[in-house]
Amino acid sequence: MKPAFSVVFLTTLSGAAQGLLIALVGVEAFAKLGLTGAPAQMFFVVGAALSVVLGVLGLIASFFHLGHPERAWRAIAMWRTSWLSRECLCLPAFLGCAALYGIAHWLGAPWSLAIGVIGVIASAALFVCTAMIYACLRFLQEWATPLTMVNFVLLGCASGFTLATACAAWLAPSLAAGLAACACTLTLAGCATRVAALKRNARLRPKSTVQSATGIKGSNVVQKSRGFTAGAFNLREFFHGRSPEAIARIKWTFLVGAFGVPFVLMLLGISTQSVALFCLASVTQYLGLVAERWFFFAEARHPQNIYYARAS
Repeated sequence: MKPAFSVVFLTTLSGAAQGLLIALVGVEAFAKLGLTGAPAQMFFVVGAALSVVLGVLGLIASFFHLGHPERAWRAIAMWRTSWLSRECLCLPAFLGCAALYGIAHWLGAPWSLAIGVIGVIASAALFVCTAMIYACLRFLQEWATPLTMVNFVLLGCASGFTLATACAAWLAPSLAAGLAACACTLTLAGCATRVAALKRNARLRPKSTVQSATGIKGSNVVQKSRGFTAGAFNLREFFHGRSPEAIARIKWTFLVGAFGVPFVLMLLGISTQSVALFCLASVTQYLGLVAERWFFFAEARHPQNIYYARAS
C-alpha cells in the first residue's frame, strides 16, 4: 500500500495523546490509593493540555486525507457498520474528556478522577476503532491479525508514557522513575509484539495469483506489461514505489528509533534524573513510530497489485 502521511500522523499523534491521558489517570488513581505521592495539579493540567494538543493535531492531519474536507461530517453517517465512522465519533469524545480532565484539575474539582476514568474508556474505544479499521480487512493479510490491535495499543501507550515521564521530570520529579519504568516496559512489550508481527508477515504467502487475478488458468502466465503507458489511480494509491532495500532500511530505522534508542535514553534518564534525556527519548520514539506506521502501511500487499504489476 502507499502510506498517506495524513493517516500516519493521525494515528501516531492520537495514539500518544491517548497513552498520555492513560498515564495521567493512572498516576492520579495511584495517588488516591496512597500508593504514590500526590503530584502538583500543574502536572495534570499540563499533561492534559498536551494530550488535547496532540489529539487536535492528529485530527487536523486527518483532514488532509479527505478529497472533500467540507464533507467531513458525512464520515459519521455509517457508524453502525463502519469502524472509520466510529473512530470519527470516539476521537472528539476522547478530546472532550481530556479537556475536561485538565479543567477539573485546574479548578481543583473533586470529580477529576471520574472524568479521567471516562477518558480512559474513550481512549480504549478509540484504540479499538482505529485498529479495527485495518484489522477487519481480511484481504490484506498483513493487517488481518490480532497483533494489529495489540501493536496500536502498546505503541500508543508506550509513546504516551514516555511523554508523561518527560512531563513528570519537569513538574513532578518524584514520579519520573516510576513512569519511566512503565514506559520502558511498554516499549519492550511493543517491540516484542511488533517483531512478532514482522516475523508473521514475512511467512505469509499471497492467496491470489496472476491466474486468479486475470482469470487465465495457464500455469505459465507471466505478465510483461501493465497494459497501458500512462499512470492510473491504482498505481498511485496501492503501491508505495520504494525498492526492497529502502523498505528494509525503514524497518531497521523504526526498530532502533522507536524501541532501542528510547529505551536506552530512559534508562540513562532514570539514573541521572535528566529532563533533557527524557524529552529526547520522547522525541526519538515519536519519530521512530512515524517510521513504524509508514512501514505498517507500506508492508501491506494489496491483491490488486498482482494484476497492476510493475512493468518488467
